[in-house]
Parts: sequence; C-alpha cells; structure tokens
Amino acid sequence: MDPQIIIARRVARELREGNLVNLGIGIPTLVANYVPSDLKVFFQSENGLIGTGPIPEPGMAHPLLTDAGGRPISALPGASTFDSAMSFGLIRGGHVDVTVLGGLQVDAQGRLANWMIPGKMVPGMGGAMDLVSGARRVIVAMQHAAKGKSKIVAKCTLPLTSARSVDLVVTDLAVIGFSGGKATLLETAPGVSVGDVMALTEAELAVPDHVPEMNV
Repeated sequence: MDPQIIIARRVARELREGNLVNLGIGIPTLVANYVPSDLKVFFQSENGLIGTGPIPEPGMAHPLLTDAGGRPISALPGASTFDSAMSFGLIRGGHVDVTVLGGLQVDAQGRLANWMIPGKMVPGMGGAMDLVSGARRVIVAMQHAAKGKSKIVAKCTLPLTSARSVDLVVTDLAVIGFSGGKATLLETAPGVSVGDVMALTEAELAVPDHVPEMNV
C-alpha cells in the first residue's frame, strides 16, 4: 500500500461523529477520501468552507472551489461558505475539534515545525500557527523520514509552529503519542517491526511491552 494512503487511512480512524475537522495541505487532504460512509464529520477549509468532500475526480473540479492551498475540493450538500475572518474566528475560538497537519519535524516533546522549508522561499506559516494553538486535538500526518533522515527528532532545528505539543503523529511506519510530554510508540504499520521504527527515529521513544499493528 502507498505510504501516503497508509497514513491517511489511519488518521481517518481518529475522527468521530460530528467532529469539525480541518485538513492541512499535502497528505492530510487525502484523509477525506477514507472516512467511512456512515460517519458524519464536517471538514473545514480555512479559506472559508465547511462541508468539503472528497477530492474531485479528474474533470470534475470547480474553479471556485479550492482548499487553502488552491487545490480543487468538492462541497457536500448543505455546505457553508464564509469569509476568512469567520473561518479564523472558529479556529481561534476553539471550535475546531481536530486539525490534521503535515510536518517537517516533530520533536521528542511533540512540538511541531512545519512551515519553513530549508533553502526555499515560503510565504509564511499560513494558518498552521492558529490551528496548532486553537484546535482541540492536533494530529500530524507525515512520512517518518525524508531521504533516510528521521523527521521524529530529539529537538526541532527548524522554527516551531507553536509551543503547544501535538496530540498524535501518524507516519508510514508508526503511530506516536505524547502523553505526559514524552514520545511513546503506540502502533506500528503493517509489516513494520518495533526495531524498524527505532532505527529510523532520532528521538527517544518509550516502548510499551506490547505494540499493536495499526489497523488500516
């Protein structure tokens, strides 16, 4: 299974009935494709839409329906549009139940760095700072390593997105939680051993006696 699909399918299992969910750019946008049909959640795009659906099929995109990164999205029946001020009022007011964000680094205490790409000009952190600070639950969806280098680090070397720790990291190798401020291995991906995860993780991980395989 494609690593990004593993991540998206596992993150989708974290969503609950009635949740208001914000999906970041990249892997997080795939999560909408794997929500069970009988589970009613509301996806928010921070540029002003609640009620986003799966990514449109080729040829079915509408030029006026995009996510915060300008990529095509769909709108479900009953969707609501509004301006950015209202959208960020919802985020900063603590009304977003779950945000799913991509990441460049997450450290051993769960602090996220996800907005500055080394060697590239970027417009800024966008809504990530608000989302990490304001959402009730923060999930990071990212690949475990880049070019063989761990993205689960002892200490972030890139600028932090927020001083707040995230709640959960889901990668193509593992699910990691941060209860008590310490990185803990909760699950491994199908066919991945605890040793495989440890070998590609810079941060020190607490490892329970039994680590189940993630259900995707």
